[in-house]
Amino acid sequence: MQVLLRKSDDKQEVKCSVCGQGFRAYWERTSQAEQNAMLTVIHDELRMQHVDDPTASAHPGSPFNVPKWQGPAQFSGAAMLGGLSTIRRAAPAELDFTSKR
Repeated sequence: MQVLLRKSDDKQEVKCSVCGQGFRAYWERTSQAEQNAMLTVIHDELRMQHVDDPTASAHPGSPFNVPKWQGPAQFSGAAMLGGLSTIRRAAPAELDFTSKR
């Protein structure tokens, strides 16, 4: 199961136990049991990001996946299935099709 985390001051489903930074979570699966099981993995990852920095800046500024994923965040299962609407564009705007009639 994959989760996409995005820093958030408003809606916070997850909080870092080291710095208190809150995160909005976008879940790949909606099962509450699966989400609860994944919370340990999420908290471990957030703690590991603090190896050299105890502040909230230790966390990535842009959305990131747990467990780590090598592709762009907008293509992760968690982003697509979790409903993250702020990450939409995969191609530059200049590649958009426009008809010239």
